[in-house]
Parts: sequence; structure tokens; C-alpha cells
Amino acid sequence: MPLPVTPTFADIAEAGDDAALLAATGRIALVLPGDGRLSGAARRLDRRMRGAIGRALAGKSWAALKPGEALDLGYPSGLQAEAVQLVKLARRASQAEARKAGAAIGKALGEAGAVVLAAGQAKVAEIALGLVLRAYDFARHKTAEAKPKGAVTILTDKAEAARAAAAPLLAMAEGVCLTRDLVNEPANVLTTTEFAERLVAMTALGLKVEVLDEPALAALGMRALLGVGQGSESPTKVVVMEWPGGAKDEAPFALVGKGVVFDTGGISIKPAAGMEEMTMDMGGAGVVAGTMMALALRKARANVVGIVGLVENMPDGRAQRPGDIVKSMKGDTIEVINTDAEGRLVLADILWYAQDRFKPAGMINLATLTGAIIIGLGHDHAGVFSNDDRLCNAFLKAAAAEGEGAWRLPMGPGYDALIKSRLADMKNTGGRPAGAITAAQFLRRFVRDEVPWIHLDIAGVALPPKETDLAPKGATGWGVMALDRLIRDREAG
Repeated sequence: MPLPVTPTFADIAEAGDDAALLAATGRIALVLPGDGRLSGAARRLDRRMRGAIGRALAGKSWAALKPGEALDLGYPSGLQAEAVQLVKLARRASQAEARKAGAAIGKALGEAGAVVLAAGQAKVAEIALGLVLRAYDFARHKTAEAKPKGAVTILTDKAEAARAAAAPLLAMAEGVCLTRDLVNEPANVLTTTEFAERLVAMTALGLKVEVLDEPALAALGMRALLGVGQGSESPTKVVVMEWPGGAKDEAPFALVGKGVVFDTGGISIKPAAGMEEMTMDMGGAGVVAGTMMALALRKARANVVGIVGLVENMPDGRAQRPGDIVKSMKGDTIEVINTDAEGRLVLADILWYAQDRFKPAGMINLATLTGAIIIGLGHDHAGVFSNDDRLCNAFLKAAAAEGEGAWRLPMGPGYDALIKSRLADMKNTGGRPAGAITAAQFLRRFVRDEVPWIHLDIAGVALPPKETDLAPKGATGWGVMALDRLIRDREAG
């Protein structure tokens, strides 16, 4: 799915033609400083509206707004527009405030489109990003025809500079929207086969994409991964995406994602209440896919490989049982205590495969892995676990810069006792105490000591229960912006 809207940028001179504003039939959004000072074009617009803008700016409603919030004037006299939106934003606004201002415009955007006057604003590209991300709407399965968003024109002082600054941000936004689409899709549509086909389609962007089927996975010894999907009619697959944008001899950075397209819990079946949300259990793979798209679209100067394990966890007569023992690609044996702790079995094999084949310079895996992380951090932060302070700090800096909440949690050998097995090298869950940490400790066993690694538990942030500043209720696409920023920082470093 393309972006919900792709803004165009146009120059506006203070003494120039106001035709775009006067001809607008949808919304006009005026991005204004907190003091309500109007630019020349806005003053002329106010005169046509018989001073309605000035009166609104002098009122209590405007004074009560925080940066990035907006006030609507409906059906303004003297204009064709259906509404004039007054958006508060300081001239030296933060990146987050600028994106929030854009989101206020995007949230209200309809099929008639909008003209945005952002004269005097330095962060026009960030406004555009916020607008696009918040204009997103997943309505493809509603029987009434979904109405597309109308065109958006952003009037600014330096349109060419704004257009250039916005290009990599809009590439990133396409990746975010892809991730949201994947996470929002129902499991009867986004099967493992359909998921793989959507990733193969990204070869058109310059990615090299390879799909490994069940015989290939069996030959590689991925019995931990295959065990998760053996109760499903959907075949287990691993998809490898490569972006070769860096030096030919440079080791790639690896992104690894859990792609459980639906998780019933298997034989250890989940309660019925809320199980419908387990369509999002492929969120880690969705973020990897979205990030790879963003890198390809902006022609990142880096070598990056994205690997996702696509599987469905179902409870039929062939399904894996509690008490089964499986051997991983690494060769370690795992006692399956709970078939609902399946994501770590998926990741164990593809983490090892990523290292064995690509010898990465660093590696990050993402997974909607534990309910325990939601108990600990809620829906505002992903859990971060790492064996390398330098990489971890770089990621936390990137996540903070992009406004994506992330919090580092401890690891240590003391937690290993909780996953010690009487019968195998380890068991796949240590029970309720420190549940998110023991899951990370399990994954750590499949990471070579010399490989800098981060595990991101995104169970709380992938599909929060309410809308966020930049996303409607539903999938957020959390992680694409932080990972894209991390790769950009590595390119520059």
C-alpha cells in the first residue's frame, strides 16, 4: 500500500499570489507561532474571513493549546474551504512538536485534501512526516469503499529545500506504513505464503529476496523453528532480504524478526478473550520488512540483511507438545515446557542462521515476545536487552531521537537457572518471574560472544490499545524509524 498521501511543496512569497489558498475546497491549515503572529498570506486570508482568525487567536481556546495542537474554524466565510485549521507551533519547535503539528493536520484530512501554509517554519519536512503518518488508515476490509485522502500542498518559503529534506523522511514513512499494513492484516489474508510473496515483491526496489522453504530449513537443521509450525496448514518459511548499499567487502548489519502470523498458543492454548489480536504476533518481522523498504527507497549507503521466520502456531494432531525436546540449528537441545513460548524457538534458529551465513557486524532481533514486557513497561516503551553497551547506547539514542520509547532491562547469568532443564540443554520458559528477561537470556544462547546484539521485545508497542500522536488506533509501525536512524548514524559514523 502506498502512502496515504504524498505532499507536494510550493513556494509562497509574502507579496505573492494566494491562489492556492483561495481555491482550496478542502481544509486550509495555518501553522502559526504561539503568539499568533500572522504572515502576510495569513493576514490576507484573515481579511477575507472578516477577522475570524484574529478573533480565534485572541481567545482562550488558542491560549490553552499546547505546541502541535490545533483549533478548527468550520465553513469560513469568504472562502471555498470547508475549514481553516489553526495549528500552534513555535518557530523554533522541536522535531517532536513539528511532527505532532503535522499529525494534527493529517488526522483531520479528508477526501477533499488540504493546503498547508507553513511560512517561516524551519521544520517543514517534519511537519510533512507527521501529516503522512497520522493520515494513515487501514480500511481495506470495510465493505463501503474506502475514500482516499485528497491531495496536500504545503506552501513554504523554500520549497526545494523542504522537498529535499522530506524525501528520506517520506521513504521512512513508506516503511512504517508497510509495517502497519502487515500487522493490521488478518491471519486468513496474511498467511505465511502471502507474507513471503509481499516481501518478494520488494525486489522491485532493488532488494535481493530469497525464500527458504521447509525442505531447505530441515536441511539446515532448523528443528526449533519447524517445530512451531508443524501443527499448521501454512508452510513455515524463512525470507532473507539483502540491501547491498555499502562497500562490497563490508560486513552487513543484520535485522532478524519473529513472524508468527497467528499464535493460538498451540497445545498450550491461549484464553479466547483477546486472541484475535494475535494476528500481530508477526510484528517483529513486519518491522524488519518496513525497515528494509525504507533503506531501499532512500538508497541507504549501508549493507543490511533482514531475515524473518514466518510460521503459524496451531494446535492440531501434528502440533508440538509440552514436554517435546527439539534440536536447534546451533545443535543445542530445547525442552518445550509451554508451546505458547514459541517466538524464542523461531528466533533461535534464524539468529544462528544470520550469523552462520552473513557474519554480521551487529545484529538486532525484534519480536512481540512476552506479555511480561507489557506488565513491566506498558505500551509506551519497548524492552531492550543487549550484550554490547556501545550498540545498545547507539540504538537508545536513535530511538529517543525518533520519539520511539525504548528502555534497557538487565541481563545476567543469575537468570539462567530459571531456564535450566532436567532433560535438555535448556527449557523454553522459566515461568512468570522475570519472564521478559529469561526470554532474552534464552536468545542470548544463540548469539556468538563476538557479535554485538540487541533483543527488542515490542509486545507492548506494536499494537497499543489506543491511538498515539502519529498513528490511529491499531498498528504503530514502532521501530522502523529508530532502526532507520540507527543505520543512518552508522553510515555517518
